[in-house]
Amino acid sequence: MTDVLERIHRFRQTDRWIFGYMLFSSLVSLTASFVLSVDAIALARNPDAILACNINSVISCGTVGSTWQANLLGFPNAFLGLIAEPVVVTIAVASLGGVRFPRWFMLAAQIVYTIGLGFAYWLFYQSMFNINALCPWCLLVTLSTTLVFSSLTHVNIRDNNLFLSPRVHKALKSGLDVGLDVLIVVVWLAVIVVAIVLKYGTALFG
Repeated sequence: MTDVLERIHRFRQTDRWIFGYMLFSSLVSLTASFVLSVDAIALARNPDAILACNINSVISCGTVGSTWQANLLGFPNAFLGLIAEPVVVTIAVASLGGVRFPRWFMLAAQIVYTIGLGFAYWLFYQSMFNINALCPWCLLVTLSTTLVFSSLTHVNIRDNNLFLSPRVHKALKSGLDVGLDVLIVVVWLAVIVVAIVLKYGTALFG
C-alpha cells in the first residue's frame, strides 16, 4: 500500500500528470466558453431565445446571459475564455513536448490566470446572490478554471517560478509533497456544491 501511494505521489509531480491535467482542464474550459459564446450571439440576435440549458427558473443560461454581468466589458465574457484558454492549451502542449518556459513567463502566466480566477468567482458570486440563477456552462467554466489554476500553481511552486523566499518555497513544496493542494481543491469545490444546494434546494430540480 505504501509503495502504491509513493508511486502516485511521484506521478503527481511529473510533467506528464501536471500538464496533462492542465491540458484537459483548459480544453473543458475552452469548450464551455465556445458554447457560451454561441449562446451569447443567439441572445444578441433574439433576447427571448430559448437556450438548451434553460431548464427551470434556477438553472437558466438565458437569465444569466442577458444580464450586464455577463457582458461586463461590453462584450460577452465568454469571449475572454476563447482568448485565454488557447494560451493555456499551448503552454500545456509545449510543456508536454519538453519545452521549458522562462520563470518570468510562468510568473506572468500565474498572475494573469489568478486575475482570471478572481473574475470567474466574481461572476459566480453575482450569479448566486444577485442574478439568482445558475448557468451550467458558467459553472463548468468556474470548475475548469479552478482546476487549471491548481495545476499552474502546482508546477510553479514545484519549479520555484514564483520567486518566493527559500523558506516560503520550502513550506509550500512540503504541502505539495503531502497532497495538500488536492485536499484544498476538493474541499473548496465541496463547499461550493453545498452552498448551491443550501441556497436553492429542491428548486434546482423543479
